Amino acid sequence: MATSQEYRLGDYTFPRGWFMIATADQINTHKPLAVRFFGRDFALYRGQATGKVVLLDAYCPHMKTHLAAPNDTSYVIIDGGGTNIEGDSIRCPYHAWRFNDKGECDDIPYHEGPIPKTACVKSWTVKESLGAIWVWHDPEGGEPEWDHPSLPEWDDPSWVQWKFDDLGILEQHQQEVVDNICDYGHLSPIHGSTVQRYENEFKGHQAIQRQCGPHRTLVGDDGVSPILHTITKYHGPGVLISHLTGYYESILMINHTPVEDGSVHVWHALLVKSPNGNAEVTIEDRIAAAQFQEASRLAFAQDFEVWTNKAPCLNGMFIPSDGPFMKARIWYKQFYNPRDRKAEFLDKVEGVYVPKGIPPYTQD
Repeated sequence: MATSQEYRLGDYTFPRGWFMIATADQINTHKPLAVRFFGRDFALYRGQATGKVVLLDAYCPHMKTHLAAPNDTSYVIIDGGGTNIEGDSIRCPYHAWRFNDKGECDDIPYHEGPIPKTACVKSWTVKESLGAIWVWHDPEGGEPEWDHPSLPEWDDPSWVQWKFDDLGILEQHQQEVVDNICDYGHLSPIHGSTVQRYENEFKGHQAIQRQCGPHRTLVGDDGVSPILHTITKYHGPGVLISHLTGYYESILMINHTPVEDGSVHVWHALLVKSPNGNAEVTIEDRIAAAQFQEASRLAFAQDFEVWTNKAPCLNGMFIPSDGPFMKARIWYKQFYNPRDRKAEFLDKVEGVYVPKGIPPYTQD
């Protein structure tokens, strides 16, 4: 397990961007959820007054009690009907200090007089979409630089909505996962792909891979794969969205969020257009989509197994037909450095790159 400093990524330990921190189902409950990402602890919950999602730093400033850790014995919890969520606020189970959705303490039951302004916890920018909860993480504390993940197909009745596969924690730095976006050379030995055309493009906060060819993992009932086209994009450092055509029209999502400096939590999901061509999905569509998502998960598991058992690639022995690894790593550095340095990295990489010996995906 190597660190951001060992990969020489930049000034920051954790990158700037939108990151998944939970599924929406995980907070569709009366209880808060304790989560840990970016080397810190958080309290995540859905407000009971408005249903809004709230993410606060975990520890009460009074005596550093975790606001969302499991607790069934405090009378704050017992008197709250099994929860310390109160409206859109949350009470500390130790001394019952209450914090609103902005992280401000607005009630200390045994205290008279003004509440100290320093009695607060950090409140984070969060969004709910695509069945997930997203946080904007920025070491500089700035506003979101691009929109949170969303897809128009999500609310289209002809598409089967996904349920996330929670793949747990991968004990590797996220650099190893991001390298995959330009790794032309692994597509045949790992995934059994016969790549016919391929290219990468780096543009702003997006890293793009376009490729097509048959596949040995994603095959039909007859064991034969059609020509699969994938247009895959990293939207910032931790959200991958890939549009697949040639079998079922579908949209793959892979999210990885740093937990500690050198480990990530990983999720996988697949949005599938009605396999039977229905304007509104049926039970049969859902069954076929679930089967296709499992095939997609198994394809991703081929990468995951390698990552689980490899040493950190700090100084790779890259060759021209591997893919533009060094361009991708320079692109990735923009998220680990101040925003005002972004152009310094993009000026070195923006453009289209084709590995030596393969036709480009985009044809004249």
